[in-house]
Amino acid sequence: MPITQLVLPPGLIDLSWGHPDPGLMPLDAIREAASAALDRYGAEALNYGWAAGPAPLIEWLCGHLGMVDARAPAFEEVLITGGVSQALDQVCTLLTSPGDVVLVESPTYHLAVRILRDHPLELVGVPADGGGLVVEALAERLASLRSSGRRARLLYLVPTFNNPTGATLAIERRHAMAELAAREGFTIIEDDVYRELAYDAPAPPSLWSLAQPGTVVRLGSFSKTLAPGLRLGWLTSDEQTVRRFWEGGLLDSGGGINHFSALVAAEAGRTGAYGSNVGRLRDAYRERRDALVGALGRHLPEGCRWTVPGGGFFLWVTLPESLPAAAAVLPRVEAGGTSFVPGRVFCVDGGGARSLRLAFSLYGPDDLAEAARRLGNALSAPSVTSVLLP
Repeated sequence: MPITQLVLPPGLIDLSWGHPDPGLMPLDAIREAASAALDRYGAEALNYGWAAGPAPLIEWLCGHLGMVDARAPAFEEVLITGGVSQALDQVCTLLTSPGDVVLVESPTYHLAVRILRDHPLELVGVPADGGGLVVEALAERLASLRSSGRRARLLYLVPTFNNPTGATLAIERRHAMAELAAREGFTIIEDDVYRELAYDAPAPPSLWSLAQPGTVVRLGSFSKTLAPGLRLGWLTSDEQTVRRFWEGGLLDSGGGINHFSALVAAEAGRTGAYGSNVGRLRDAYRERRDALVGALGRHLPEGCRWTVPGGGFFLWVTLPESLPAAAAVLPRVEAGGTSFVPGRVFCVDGGGARSLRLAFSLYGPDDLAEAARRLGNALSAPSVTSVLLP
């Protein structure tokens, strides 16, 4: 039986998975950090933890986030979580009721949409473009809801190196969105998981750092910068909101989230191993992004368009009208030895039919170049274009 989520068929270069390459996992650094945590804290490392998370990790995060964002959180503004997925589920549990309206950037992370629908919530899409979520469209959605006697409870988005598009919300839109949220009284859920994986220039200030306290709940994770198996992340918000989370039944009963993993991450941060690993990952992923972009330019048919993301894991490709929709060509692409995720699964408003997401995190440059060649061959095949004929 498998022990991990990812099981790849032999011979397939599968660009649908936004997973880190196992070859990039910092095994030695985590082994050393785990040993150091046991040496430093003894049996306390294996006990129930403090509900908000162990102080050593929170203290390190306060200083670290101050270096990679526009402001450092206070100790009371940080909560340790089981990663973004667990944190988003807890946000929905404590801040929403079934049937509440939640605005969702479209396209957006499709598995976050599944979590939102689990609760269940009414999802309303807000369009995004190359500069991120369109704030004018957001204002229109809010006005439409208000005219029907309803209001939005939350807005979920990935504003920095978006999954799936790679787009980053422009700084002027960040300010406008923060002001709109404060004025209209909804909470922004900022999925900020890719902040430190910036390849060309530092990421812009988070919405959390720009907004009035209590307006934004920012979610971060060690899954992309250390190891997803730690199941570890954090949340920053105002002190009142953070206290509401850690005083809830889940964390009071469980003694915090992943206490031992949190102390391991604290040791990795304290010794500098975390920073070294992030630098190594930036170099590796930048090389992979550039390899895939270059190969797409050589192999994809004329009329295909794609973004070049400044960070993160993903490229967003849009097919020309001369080709079928992405979902229609996927079987032939997979028969040719590669794969992608059709864009429509990321859109709650029915869009994305002509787009697809490619992940460049799992494979090295040579495999990415080969995947692009296979994709180009499949899209250029006469049998693909003939799908459009009567």
